[in-house]
Amino acid sequence: MSKHRMGGQTLHLTQNPPKIVSRASIVGKKEGEGPLAEYFDRVLEDDLWGEESWERAERRMFIEAAELALRKAKKEPWDINYLFGGDLLDQIVSATFSARSLGIPFYGLYGACSSMTQTMSLAAPLIDGGYADNVLCVTSSHFCSAERQFRYPLEMGVQRPPTAQWTVTGAGGVLLSSCGEGPYITHVTTGKVIDFGLKDTNYMGAAMAPAAADTIKAHFEDTGRGPNDYDLIVTGDLAKYGRTLTIDLLKREGYDIEDRFIDCGCEIFHESQDVHAGASGCACSAVVLAGYLLKKMEDGLINRILIASTGALHSIITSQQGDSIPGIAHAVAIEKKG
Repeated sequence: MSKHRMGGQTLHLTQNPPKIVSRASIVGKKEGEGPLAEYFDRVLEDDLWGEESWERAERRMFIEAAELALRKAKKEPWDINYLFGGDLLDQIVSATFSARSLGIPFYGLYGACSSMTQTMSLAAPLIDGGYADNVLCVTSSHFCSAERQFRYPLEMGVQRPPTAQWTVTGAGGVLLSSCGEGPYITHVTTGKVIDFGLKDTNYMGAAMAPAAADTIKAHFEDTGRGPNDYDLIVTGDLAKYGRTLTIDLLKREGYDIEDRFIDCGCEIFHESQDVHAGASGCACSAVVLAGYLLKKMEDGLINRILIASTGALHSIITSQQGDSIPGIAHAVAIEKKG
């Protein structure tokens, strides 16, 4: 077995654990009215942001988040070895068109809403292994573009059921580096595709929860750690129903995480904002991590977190053909050493 592997799904980064040296978060107007508003770098007054389409607005957010992370680290695009990025749209066009503008060697990744920790999971071993010095990880989503692609165009005025989630409009990014100061990524646990047979595209939290529970359990089994080894255990966008289900599934396996478990989809909006079950989207975990969680680490309020972004791996075609919704979750452990 490789000296860096722990168990079946986890890498232990010990040679040169990557540092998160900068972070950037941009959100839409609704997100800026939520409880985490003060933690975001920029809040848009108009979700179109002066562009001709929702998709172009999302692309602009992606580019701005990437450029802001570079400016904070005093880096230029040519200093970056790789850009890892993803989004929800067909053929990840937000990420690919943004990469065209940024001019950084690019890997486009699709993990649905798990894409933020997916990008970090692949970037971190490259740095630890000496194959890169600087890797930029960015993901984005937009409520209006996601609704049009996966459900119904907003103009139709379709009523959303209570279990539905609100896709976050935003983009978040982190710059991982072999040098500098910042929290370290110490472990990466790669998720498996888990499918409990759910087919309701308006009940995504329940579809993703089994994958979240499976990955968190695998992380504990591989590393020998447990819930008490983390200040926070964080999932990406299960929202309130998926969060409850994940707690129950892990309790059945002997792990009680309830007292330190938060979900980004529950944190970003107030209940009064009428988002039903909570938030979702690639940007959900990206902006909560880059804006809120890493600021808490910088301030010394939390020192070790496990974050598992969660994704539903369906498409509009598979749903129309009656297929179920597979889920995935990728986890990274982030620690403030010293």
